[in-house]
Amino acid sequence: MEETQQNYTIMFADVAGSTRIYDTLGDSKASELINYTLELMSAITARHGGVVIKTIGDEVMCRFPTVDNAVETAIEIHETLDNDHSHGDVKLAVRIGLHCGPALLQDDGDLLGDAVNVAARMAGVAKARQIITTEDTVQRLNEMLSAMCREFDRATVKGKAEQIIIYEVVWEQEDVTRMSTVSRAIPPADTVPPITITYKDQVRTMHSTSSPMMIGRGSQCNLVVDSTLASRTHVVIEFNRGKYILIDQSTNGTYVSSNDGKYIYLRRENLPLWGSGTICLGEEISPDKEHLIHYEI
Repeated sequence: MEETQQNYTIMFADVAGSTRIYDTLGDSKASELINYTLELMSAITARHGGVVIKTIGDEVMCRFPTVDNAVETAIEIHETLDNDHSHGDVKLAVRIGLHCGPALLQDDGDLLGDAVNVAARMAGVAKARQIITTEDTVQRLNEMLSAMCREFDRATVKGKAEQIIIYEVVWEQEDVTRMSTVSRAIPPADTVPPITITYKDQVRTMHSTSSPMMIGRGSQCNLVVDSTLASRTHVVIEFNRGKYILIDQSTNGTYVSSNDGKYIYLRRENLPLWGSGTICLGEEISPDKEHLIHYEI
């Protein structure tokens, strides 16, 4: 079998909540809706110069000549489904992940290799109505599309020693407008006060110019938390675009309670920190918990 390796932009898109659709509507009606969605995604893919490689259950795998084509396809899929009211109370949505990188094109049209694995991982990270991609892919986008991307998370991909930085394409117009407004209002780094992290008798201060702070059970962390529910590197705090960002990298997730009353659970997600509050690794926050971490900006 002849194989040719080069860079391909690969997109995976699958129907979100398909199990619930089958449970609610039954096999016949649900199968009809899933097939409708797959056909819609295939048609939009072809319109943007893409090629459908295969469909797998409720998922479609495609390749595109450019990253711009792939992102434009993903945006049109979401917009089309958002405006589709032809199925009564059933609202169809998909999760989309894409990546550009090296892969082997086989003579049967299939693709194998690193880029395929990464693209599939991005689809696994995505939630309904999201487009998730990689930093390498964002760097290949045109100026208009790259401006719609924001850093979202970090992920481990099989076969790669280091975590990769992943991005969300913010395709909804009101969110894009808000991102543009926020980006113009980013304060200079040297005007942002430091963040102080306190755990038991350990106190750490991080400035806007500091390296990222690792918090977890492992001895390599800047702040070591001796909880059995904490991962070795449970969270990372980094300064980005005028804010201190809490990045969860754990198995059990992270709970954050701000002093203005917000209570948030993160798992493989990011959260800008503000004001002051409490963080707990792997378990819910309550006054009697031993491993509470306090922060203040």
